[in-house]
Amino acid sequence: MASSAAPCFAAFVFLFLIVGCTARPFYPLPSKNNADGSRQPLQTFRPFNIAHRGSNGELPEETAPAYMRAIEEGADFIETDILSSKDGVLICFHDVTLDDTTDILNHKEFANRKRTYEVQGVNTTGFFIVDFTLKELKSLRVKQRYRFRDQQFNGKFQIITFEEFISIALDASRVVGIYPEIKNPVLINQHVKWPGGKRFEDKFVETLKKYGYKGSYLSKDWLKQPAFVQSFAPTSLVYISNQTDLPKIFLIDDINIPTQDTNQSYWEITSDSYFDYIKQYVVGIGPWKDTVVPVVNNYLQTPTDLVARAHAHNLQVHPYTYRNENLFLHFNFKQDPYEEYDYWINQIGVDGLFTDFTGSLHKFQERTSANPSNHQDDSSASKLLHKIALLVSSYKG
Repeated sequence: MASSAAPCFAAFVFLFLIVGCTARPFYPLPSKNNADGSRQPLQTFRPFNIAHRGSNGELPEETAPAYMRAIEEGADFIETDILSSKDGVLICFHDVTLDDTTDILNHKEFANRKRTYEVQGVNTTGFFIVDFTLKELKSLRVKQRYRFRDQQFNGKFQIITFEEFISIALDASRVVGIYPEIKNPVLINQHVKWPGGKRFEDKFVETLKKYGYKGSYLSKDWLKQPAFVQSFAPTSLVYISNQTDLPKIFLIDDINIPTQDTNQSYWEITSDSYFDYIKQYVVGIGPWKDTVVPVVNNYLQTPTDLVARAHAHNLQVHPYTYRNENLFLHFNFKQDPYEEYDYWINQIGVDGLFTDFTGSLHKFQERTSANPSNHQDDSSASKLLHKIALLVSSYKG
C-alpha cells in the first residue's frame, strides 16, 4: 500500500501543476517582477484596450497613479497627450491651459500669467502650459476633470514628464505599449523654441528613440516595445514619417471641426481619396465614436460606412472615448458599459478602444474573447493529461 501510494500522489501533484499552469493568468501588479525576468507579451488577437489618459475614470488623468492603475487593470496601451513646458521639456497633459485640471488658481504667485492665445482658430484665455517652466509645473497638483468622479485624490499628484510616462510602461512586469499624442503642435511650435531650429515633433521622436521605441507595426522591435503615435495634425504625422517607422494613427474630430494645421473638413479627410493618401503614413484612424455611429436624442442611428471604408484601405479604427457613466452611455445600451463594448467590438468591428475605465473593458474581453494560442495550449495539455491518466491506470493494473 505504501509503495503504490507514493507514485499516485506524485502523479496527482503533477496533474495539479499541469492544470494550474494551463489556466489563463491574471495580469500581475507592476511591482511584481517575474522570477525568470521574462515579460508576458502584448496580446494581438483582440481589439486593443487603450487606457485613455490612464485609468482616469478612477484617478486624475495623465498622472503616474492613473497609468499604474491602468496597467494593473490590464491595459494593452497607456495613452497620453504630449505638450511642452516653456523651457522645452515634454510633459503629459491634455489641455493647453492649466485651469480645469490643476490647482493653478490657488497659486497666487502665478496670478499674472493669464494670457489669451489663438488655439485652433479660437481666442482662448487661461494659464497656458507654454508659459510655465517644468519646475513651476511640478509645483502644481492635478485634480479630477469631472465633478461626478472620485474627488479624494485631488491635489495629491504632480504633472509628469514624457520620460516619466515612458518609464512607467517600461517598468511594468509585462509588455505594455504606449500611445502618445503630438498635441496641438501648431501652438507649441509658435511658443516654444529649441536649439538648432528643432521642432516640437523632432523632440517628440528623439524622446521615443532615446528609450528604444522603433519598428513597424507587429515587427520584432515593435512587439518588444509597442507604440502608436497619434495626432489630429496630419502635417505632423507626415513630417515624422521620415524620422520613425513606428505606426501612426490619424485622429479625427467632430464633423464640424477642421484639421488644426491644414484646415481640412471632416468630409475631406474621411474621403476615399484622402484615405488613399494618408495610408502611406499611418496604419489607422482614431475617430470620435459619435461620428462613426451618429446619435440623435441619445439614441444610436444607422452606422456610417467609415469603419468598412477604413478597413477597405487597410486602416485600423480606434474610436474614442468609452466611459462607464450613464451620462455618456446612449440609451441603446441600457446603462450597461458591457453592452456598449459588445456593440462596438462585435457589430461595428473596431480594432482598438480608448476607454476611461480600463478595468471594465479588460474584464469584458476576458469573459467574451478567447486567446487562440490558449486553445492550442489547452489541447496539448489535454492530450498530455490523457497520456498521464493512461500511465497511472496502467501502473495500478
